[in-house]
Amino acid sequence: MTERQRARRPGGRSARVRAAVHRAVTDLVTERGYGAFTVGDVAARAGVADTSVYRRWGTLESLLIDVVITRLTAGSPIPDTGTLKGDLRSWAANVARDITGDEGPAVLRLVVALSGAGEAGTQARDRFLDTRARQLQEMLDRARERGEDPPDVLDLVDHILAPMYVRVLFGAGPLSPAYVDTLVDRLLSPSADRA
Repeated sequence: MTERQRARRPGGRSARVRAAVHRAVTDLVTERGYGAFTVGDVAARAGVADTSVYRRWGTLESLLIDVVITRLTAGSPIPDTGTLKGDLRSWAANVARDITGDEGPAVLRLVVALSGAGEAGTQARDRFLDTRARQLQEMLDRARERGEDPPDVLDLVDHILAPMYVRVLFGAGPLSPAYVDTLVDRLLSPSADRA
């Protein structure tokens, strides 16, 4: 095994450094906001050298994008409860836990901030949206195969995700299990207008 392979093994020093740096980023976003800290601040908070951060990510923007993408792809598996309503309730509850957890609000703020920070930020935003759309489409396709009549992905974004994201980003209220279930129920109710 080469030195380079040893440095990249999962769970090794490289993984610990990455986790510490990612945590430092979300802590700093929470405390100071986007654009109010440097690579040096991240390195100091993570207990690593600036050069370690620069060597791995190159720029602060690349690091921030890595934090967003990593956090999004580490989500919960797509539920398969046997019904679209059950799948959506379970999935929405997982999303609510993710975005209200320790790092959730900071990651959402990063997505919003990065979306206006040039091409790389736009790509990060698009990957974020694509990740959510793929998860939703998988549930909708499975429901269709079972003979259910699911709404489309944008309906789920508009009626389930958007209200949750707005509540978290603007502190507009809690994401209680009852509230999250109500978002799903309203969308799937027979009187819901999908036109």
